[in-house]
Amino acid sequence: VSANEEGYDPIQWNTSTNTHPPWLRFHLGISRWQMYQQKDPNLSALTQQLASHRIVSAVQKSGGTQLKLVMSFPNYGQALFKPMKQERDEETNVNLYYFSDFERHNAEIAAFHLDRYQLSPGALGQLTSILGFRRMPPAVGRLINVIKEVKDITTDHKLVTTFFTSPVICSLSLSSVGNACFYGQCSYYCSTEHAICGRPREVEGSLAAMLPDESLAPRRSWRSPWRRSYSRSKLADWEKYSNYCDSVKKIPPYDRGTRLVDLIDMTILDFLMSNMDRHHYETFEKFGNDTFLIHLDNGRAFGRYSKDEPSILAPLVQCCRIRRSTLLRVRLLSLAPYRLSDVMRASLSQDPLAEVAPLLTEPHLSALDRRLETVLQTVHECLQQHQHHSDVIYDDIIDYRED
Repeated sequence: VSANEEGYDPIQWNTSTNTHPPWLRFHLGISRWQMYQQKDPNLSALTQQLASHRIVSAVQKSGGTQLKLVMSFPNYGQALFKPMKQERDEETNVNLYYFSDFERHNAEIAAFHLDRYQLSPGALGQLTSILGFRRMPPAVGRLINVIKEVKDITTDHKLVTTFFTSPVICSLSLSSVGNACFYGQCSYYCSTEHAICGRPREVEGSLAAMLPDESLAPRRSWRSPWRRSYSRSKLADWEKYSNYCDSVKKIPPYDRGTRLVDLIDMTILDFLMSNMDRHHYETFEKFGNDTFLIHLDNGRAFGRYSKDEPSILAPLVQCCRIRRSTLLRVRLLSLAPYRLSDVMRASLSQDPLAEVAPLLTEPHLSALDRRLETVLQTVHECLQQHQHHSDVIYDDIIDYRED
């Protein structure tokens, strides 16, 4: 990459980590078991840059079903931008199939907070984490000026052709008429009927740190054994056979190691935020089969708060297997001093967009508590079904007590 490109800072990095920009420290800090460390001092600097760093380039991300932009910063860092599609208090239409739902910017942000480890010091006593998986790239909210930070700087000519000014008269500015809008090109919701519009120029969105380029850190895509059929009439095998997990446990990589409980961790995360769209997951090839699952693409989460989707928990129900550390965390979050809704409310209040409105409405926060109780009840029923608790609980916590 040339250090003389217009708008970019001169590169002054060397082998010393102290000279690296936050995004590069994030990339180099990814390990076999987590996206970032338990108390990563770099995380704050990274999220701060995502929220405030000057944007020098914006192009549409190729592929995918909905509009997403890749934003570049002066230090060569990049982030994936998902714009606001619906108001926070709107629920997904009950008649809408999960594979044609909107991707929500606040869902990406809330998913990161639910998945991540560290809260600010003093938040809700001594609790320093939520689920503590740390398997999701950092994501923050930001207001983007669709003219100055997209149209005026993009080199994506196809994207530019989709800009227009809406006919509505803007009450916020007497000198302008209409809102600045664009819709891009994609499989779903890229049309004037589903345009992204500023108010009059700024639009909310989520910015998630990009993972290392696949040419440097190749990733493998895995089809989830509990993938939905994505058919309006056909059921998947796991929906037809209650003993489906018995066959999964005979297939590599689910026949050994932690892959099955890793997937059940992801299942619990998805059930809490009501994400039905987990058809695939990814891992870094470098680490082989013994590594964490990357929790990507959470935009279809938090669509409904009035209804829970029990089918998401099918891997936990059918396999009756859970990490001890995950079970302890879930139990802790059910206690009054550390109630999940309270922890999430406190964590999300730190996001820049919380100044505009809470990232999750109170009904969504209440739904988290309700779903957490369902997870605990499911584990309780599993323990009753098995004579030995070790058949249900995978003990991943090393006992350091001396003899």
